[in-house]
This record gives sequence, structure tokens and C-alpha cells, in this order.
Amino acid sequence: MEKTVSEAIAYRRSVRVYKDQPIDSDLVKNCLKNAALAPTSSNLQLWEFYHVTDKKTLEKLAVACFNQSAAKTAQQLVVIVTRKDLWKKRANANIDFLNEAFNKPNLEQRLVKRKRIATNYYKKLIPTIYSEFLGFLGFAKYLIFQVVGLFRPIYRQTRLSDMRIVAHKSAGLAAQNFMISMAAIGYDTCPMEGSDTLRVKQILDLPKGSEVNMIIGCGIRDDAGVYGPRFRVPFDEVYKMV
Repeated sequence: MEKTVSEAIAYRRSVRVYKDQPIDSDLVKNCLKNAALAPTSSNLQLWEFYHVTDKKTLEKLAVACFNQSAAKTAQQLVVIVTRKDLWKKRANANIDFLNEAFNKPNLEQRLVKRKRIATNYYKKLIPTIYSEFLGFLGFAKYLIFQVVGLFRPIYRQTRLSDMRIVAHKSAGLAAQNFMISMAAIGYDTCPMEGSDTLRVKQILDLPKGSEVNMIIGCGIRDDAGVYGPRFRVPFDEVYKMV
């Protein structure tokens, strides 16, 4: 029986040793479909999910992950990849969706207005934020936005590095969706940042504009897979009501 959201969150641990027991690739794929439903900045969905089941590729990736046990013993691996370079394609996909979704006779005026605002957002604002040329354009935008910000609230994160952070934040949300979905069906995961990302890109033949967000080991936990009891700082230290 599938766990509730709260049960899945409580069950999820970073499992570093997995049993030598196969897991169902189709079930993992379904969990990745849930990952794709995660919230994402401007709905650009600047991510890709590489689901690795091939044994030889798993072995190569384990080496690129410095032979961590979470990679070496994983039955499958999922590589979460950011694709900031696809912003124009994904913006156009949003525009196409809007044109199709709102292509109805006698559309309410509020929906006509909503479509117009959203379309202008993807045609004008997104290119303003994401357009870049050797880092110079981003820095110029940053200075302009800082000056405007002296007089009114404005979005300030417009540099190339800022857009990278935005893409990685969205990818992290997708990764969390995936890991909670895996926990819900009794499968275990371990998110790994420690890897030679250049080698990972070479092994998977990733596009030049892609970046590795994290690699997630997948399997069924061994008795020694969870290293100890869960530690969290007291909730009162991180919870601030204002």
C-alpha cells in the first residue's frame, strides 16, 4: 500500500548501501513523472532526468561519484540535469500551450486578459531576464535593475549566475518530488552532490549547455544502509513567525 505524503517524508532517508535486489524501472519512471510535476520558476521546466539502468554505465558513474557506496550499490541511478540553455524553447512551448488552451469561442474577458499578460511575460520579460552575451549583458541588466530598485521594488537576480541558481533551485524541487514518490512506494534514494560532473557529462553524452544538479542512487535499503538516527536542529531554531 502506498504511503501518505507525511509517511513518505518520514520514511525517506539518505540510504548509502542498497540490497542486491532489483527494482522495477517502470515504477522509477513513474516517480520521475511526479518529479516533472514539481513547481518550477516561470514554468520553464529547465530540467532533464537521466534514468540509468545499464550496468556498464552504472559502473562508470559510480567511479565518477568517487565510488561512494550509495552509487556503487545502487540498482539504478537518476541524474538530475539543468538546461538553462533551453529557456527560449521552453518559453515558446508555454506560448503554444496558452494559444491552444485559450483558443475557445466566447472566451471570458478575464481569461482573455490572463492570456495576454502571460503571453507578454514569455515574449518580453523572459527574454529580458535570460538573454545573455558573454556575461556582459547580464551585468549591464544587473546594474540597471539595481538603479531602478532604488525607487521601487524590482526583480534583481538577472546575472548569468543568478539564472543558473534559479535553474538549480527548480531542479532541486523536482528531485525532492522524485525522492518522496520513491519513498511512498517503499523504494530508497540518496542524493549525491559529490561527483566529477565533467566525467558524468561525458559518460552520458550530455549537451554542452547542461549542468549536473545531483545524482540520486536508487534501490532498497540494506540494514546498514542508514548510517544512524535522523538528526535535525531544533525546529524552533529554524521556524520564524513574523
